[in-house]
Amino acid sequence: MPYIHIIALYEIFVILVTLYFIIKLHFKNNRISKEEDFIDLYEKRRKRLIENAGINFPMKNYLFLLILSPIALGTFIYVLTDNAMFSVIVGSFGVLVPRGLIILLTYDNNKKFEERYAKSLRQLSASLESGSSILNAVNEVANCAFLHESMRKKWKFLGVITFLVPVLIMTYYAVIGGWILRYIVIYLTSSGKQAVADNCFTSFISSPSSVWYGLIFMFLTALIVYNGVEKGIERVSKFIMPVLLIMVIGIAIFSLTLKTTLDDGTVRTGLQGLKVYMKPDLTGITIGRFLQITLDAMSQLFFSLSVSMGIMITYGSYVKKDVDLNKAVSQIEIMDTGVAFLAGVMIIPAVFVFSGLDGMSAGPGLMFVSLPKVFYCMGVVGRIIGILFFVLAGFAALTSCISVLESITANCMELFHTERKKTTRVLSVIYLIATAVIALGYSVFYVEVALPNGSTGQLLDIMDYISNSFMMPFISLLSAILIGWIMKPSWIAEEMELNGKKFKRKKLYNVMMRYIMPVIMMILFLQSTGVLNLIMK
Repeated sequence: MPYIHIIALYEIFVILVTLYFIIKLHFKNNRISKEEDFIDLYEKRRKRLIENAGINFPMKNYLFLLILSPIALGTFIYVLTDNAMFSVIVGSFGVLVPRGLIILLTYDNNKKFEERYAKSLRQLSASLESGSSILNAVNEVANCAFLHESMRKKWKFLGVITFLVPVLIMTYYAVIGGWILRYIVIYLTSSGKQAVADNCFTSFISSPSSVWYGLIFMFLTALIVYNGVEKGIERVSKFIMPVLLIMVIGIAIFSLTLKTTLDDGTVRTGLQGLKVYMKPDLTGITIGRFLQITLDAMSQLFFSLSVSMGIMITYGSYVKKDVDLNKAVSQIEIMDTGVAFLAGVMIIPAVFVFSGLDGMSAGPGLMFVSLPKVFYCMGVVGRIIGILFFVLAGFAALTSCISVLESITANCMELFHTERKKTTRVLSVIYLIATAVIALGYSVFYVEVALPNGSTGQLLDIMDYISNSFMMPFISLLSAILIGWIMKPSWIAEEMELNGKKFKRKKLYNVMMRYIMPVIMMILFLQSTGVLNLIMK
């Protein structure tokens, strides 16, 4: 088996070093030589780290994790991917597990108190300025959620799990951004005919050189977050997004006018493709297939709304109290659904015209396969439209990537009490490496892994499955239980009616969160893990 000897040697090396460490610690008082070596220095540094953390973490446990983590992680990845070299690379990061665990367990009481104290003063000042009496202002401060350690201490783990979703998404987001960069380059340096070739997209992502586009996109994202110029990007996006929406509408209308004649004389039109898009086809549908489609739809919905990944909660904390949340929710529902529908009208008819029903299985690559053909049919103006579209799409991807990285940065700053620039530098290095590995997942690290939901995927698909199809329904299930049965829906209803507006969907929300959502999310979670298929067999 290729490279299997590397895994064996690596594991033996880790075991021998750790055993040497244990022996030295056990007999250190009886040693003839009292000179310190790197093992002694390592021991002192780790003991100091544990002491500074203020936690009870015995050194033997640290050593146990140090020897077990690389082996367990490497073995798990090898079983999953059957790629020995990739398993060694990923497994080597297991040596960071003990240190990471200590950092996560670290709790700086003084700093936390200072932060809560400062927030309390700001809340008190704001309440007094708004005209509240001193007594009411003090009561408002006393009732603020940030004065408590958490809503429910036992549910603190839910926040940690939710934080992991953008952490995983960030590993491949820049890769997709790199794909968009590549098509921008194609349209800038040629007429766009190269992008029309059927194998253009697959040839690009399966080439090791594709990694550079992802790295450039990731570096640009990190640079913006590092310098704190996100607000400038957001101001520009207020102009860019409406322009992109207008282009989507225009391209969607043009897609409906497309027509092609096959060799056998069959004519396929964009309107026929629209019918395929709009009319449900229940041929061969099964319960398992229906649930899988529902799970895919849920993943798309949650991803587009940034639900179950902490980002919506982060941005929600910035919303001012005078904002009408009822109106905001309605606007988000309409815009998100409308843009998703238009994107389907833009892409599906074009795929049907050029590739038929078989082309519908292309997945995320549909935009890079079908749209270039649409632009090519526009003639000379198609190149201009192609440049504008992919530039705007790239900008949209950049703003999304920035928001994900910003969310991770903000959480890490709060968890580890580090400054922005230092945190961003560390995260940048981590995600540049992750971007390179995921981008090379179609070439150097190519694998075909059978996922529990029945599909087969490469590294990007694996990360997408874990974050979207596995963790999102699981987090949603726990969130529904927390809000529906622990905190109670009235807790959210009060927030919706904070500015005097009536929450018209209060009864519906209550029923959904307490009875319907937990059941649906449990079913979808079991579907994502493959357990439901086993039960139904």
